[in-house]
Amino acid sequence: MVVEHRGTGFRPVWWLPGGHLQTVVPNVFSWRRGILLRRQQMTLPDGDFLSLDWGPDPGGPIVVILHGLGGSSQSAYARGLMRALHAHGFWSCTMHFRGAGGAPNRKLRSYHMGESDDPMYVLAELHRRYQGRGLAAVGISLGGSALLHALARGGEGLGVDAAVAVSVPFRLHHAAERLNRGLSRLYQRHILGQLRRQWLHKCRVLARPDLAQGVHELRTFRQFDARITAPVHGFRDVDDYYDRASSIHVLRDIRIPTLLINAVNDPFMTPESLPQPEELSEHVSLERHARGGHAGFLEGLGRSYLQRRIPEYLLEQFRDECPVPAEAAWTAPRSRR
Repeated sequence: MVVEHRGTGFRPVWWLPGGHLQTVVPNVFSWRRGILLRRQQMTLPDGDFLSLDWGPDPGGPIVVILHGLGGSSQSAYARGLMRALHAHGFWSCTMHFRGAGGAPNRKLRSYHMGESDDPMYVLAELHRRYQGRGLAAVGISLGGSALLHALARGGEGLGVDAAVAVSVPFRLHHAAERLNRGLSRLYQRHILGQLRRQWLHKCRVLARPDLAQGVHELRTFRQFDARITAPVHGFRDVDDYYDRASSIHVLRDIRIPTLLINAVNDPFMTPESLPQPEELSEHVSLERHARGGHAGFLEGLGRSYLQRRIPEYLLEQFRDECPVPAEAAWTAPRSRR
């Protein structure tokens, strides 16, 4: 049975009215220091590489975080979430997509909303290396979209026990139109600036000056995706990319317990973009909050709903029926669902 949650336990702060403030403040300001990270480089089947930033290992299940467009382990949401997961006994890492995390990858290929090959490989490889240990994944925005595609394609073969996807733009045509209107254009301008710099750096590293021509003239996501994302990743054109990479089409194929967390006032999409109950499989639950912005969900000064709710959900998936205090949750054997 599909379960749709509306505002479970989330009370947004009163002093951040509107989706824009709820998006900007939590993602710009960090009230707590992040945990110490250790970088691991992972070679991919095609000879390219990506990096994983690991936190300390407290002995619990592994949680892989997939960052958003232009993000990394240093993004405020990743730092806060890794800290919260560690406090609840989880061993977390942030998977950097190709070209993210500060180092350009070896190939022209990068990442996009429908990227599933690399997350599938990383998750299956971690499951193989750490057999007998629980495995979960959390995706934010683009990372959430890529994660949903990976779950639908890889299924139980990935070894993933549970997943969470936050602020996913499920319908990319809607998202591209929304980000080209009003104040949302400021997010588009900021992220596009990052993407243009990364692309130009990659062109220099790969000695492909021909691919750098005219990049500064790209002013919208649609223009960038038409010129770079779609052709580089094998899509026919930008519309083909938006159609095939929209995760709304794969939600019914997911057979792994998955929680979706979205806000109606997310300035990266429209309310109509959110899934309807009939578009979800019985394994997927949707929390649809009236407020929260894009990957914001601030409950108070230094208090994040995501940092509270995501560990809570994962504890539900990994615990025995008899609750165990969080600080002792991984000192005794548990049964996996």
